[in-house]
Amino acid sequence: MNSVILIAGARLQVVLLLVFSAYMLLRGHNAPGGGFIGGLIAATGFVVYAIACGTKDARAALRFDPANIAGVGLGIALFAGFMALFWGDALFTGQWLFIGATETDKGIPLSSVLVFDIGVYLVVLGAVLSIVFALEETV
Repeated sequence: MNSVILIAGARLQVVLLLVFSAYMLLRGHNAPGGGFIGGLIAATGFVVYAIACGTKDARAALRFDPANIAGVGLGIALFAGFMALFWGDALFTGQWLFIGATETDKGIPLSSVLVFDIGVYLVVLGAVLSIVFALEETV
């Protein structure tokens, strides 16, 4: 398309959707949201950009091949699942690390659940964009 308004609006919408997807990702293990819905929201931003500017420009804006993004995400999710084995727990058991913990303060909690959600986020983003880009390139 050659609409300047659509292209400018799509660029703004991509930024807003990526920020919102990061918010949904980070609040997911304590409230509704998480890696799956965050990945879908991020993919929606790039789909809108692909519709407005074309698949070639959307691939350039993404900077990585969607299949590689999905593969890295799968590796991260599997790593998060196997982290429990290092502490002698069952596979995919949530592990917590408290950074800066003292006797009176718990510190900042980091969990393997968040690492798993990041992996799911990348798998969903890569898979959806692979499918959409392939469909759009054939049309």
